[in-house]
Amino acid sequence: MPRFRALSPVARAVLAALLEQGDAVHGYDLCRRAGIKSGTLYPLLIRWEAQGWLTAEWRPSPEPGRPPRHVYRLTAEGRRQALAAQEPAGAPNMLPGRAAT
Repeated sequence: MPRFRALSPVARAVLAALLEQGDAVHGYDLCRRAGIKSGTLYPLLIRWEAQGWLTAEWRPSPEPGRPPRHVYRLTAEGRRQALAAQEPAGAPNMLPGRAAT
């Protein structure tokens, strides 16, 4: 039987930012949109990529001389989880097999 754990408010904010963006977004933008620091963000992104919730790829910077950027995009499963995390307060906000973040 799968374990059910609630997503933290931080994890919900990151999922909402990814869902709102709709396209590939880089980590710095996610930090700003979700209002969190990179030390909190990147462990979530790494975990979610391993779980199949998002994809990550390197893209060249639009600014000459700047390093490439790692951009992230929700997968179909990630979109499903993000939508589930936005359920009204009275609805259960528990996702199977997820550790609290």
